[in-house]
Amino acid sequence: MRIARACLATSGLLLLAACSTTAPVATTPPPAAQPAAVSTAQEASVALASASGSRVSGKLSLVPMAGGVHVRGEVGGLAPNGQFGFHVHEKGDCSAADATSAGSHFNPAGAQHGRAGSGAHHGGDMDNLASNAEGVAVVDRHLHGVTLGGGAANDIAGRAVIVHADADDYHSQPTGNAGARVACGVIKVVR
Repeated sequence: MRIARACLATSGLLLLAACSTTAPVATTPPPAAQPAAVSTAQEASVALASASGSRVSGKLSLVPMAGGVHVRGEVGGLAPNGQFGFHVHEKGDCSAADATSAGSHFNPAGAQHGRAGSGAHHGGDMDNLASNAEGVAVVDRHLHGVTLGGGAANDIAGRAVIVHADADDYHSQPTGNAGARVACGVIKVVR
C-alpha cells in the first residue's frame, strides 16, 4: 500500500510539473497603428463638360476640410427646378461620349449605395443637386471620409465627378437609379 501511495504521489507531482511547464510563446509586437490618411493637396478643380448630348457644364473647387473634402461651385444647363444625382466616380476618365469611361461610383470601403450622412453609402455619394428656375445648381457639399491627394485608398484626386440626368433615390443598388451621365469632369489638383 505504501508503494502504491508513493507511486500515486510521484505520478501527481510529475503531472503537476508537466502542466506547469509552458512552451515559450512568440512575442511579436502588435502591428503599428496605421496613421489616418490625410490630404496632401490644398486645392483641386473640376471642369464639368457635357456628356450624353446634354448642355450641362460647370466648374467646381475642392478643398480639404475636417474629416473630408468640401466641394463648391456651379453647374448650369440643367432642367429648371429639378433634382440631379451627383457623385464622385472611380476613374478619372471622361473620354466616352456618355461618360461611362468614369466607371462606377467611388467606393473604397465596398459599401452599399446610400445617402451621405444617413448610414452606409459609397465614398463618392453626395446629395442631389437642385437647380433653380434658370437651370443652375449652386454646389456646396462636404464629402466625408475622403482625402484629396496622398494616394490613400480614399483619395479622390484624379477621379471623376459626374452629374446625372435624374435624381438619386438613395437606395436603388448600385447607383440610386440616377439615370444617364450628363456631365463629367476630372478632379485635378491645382496646389
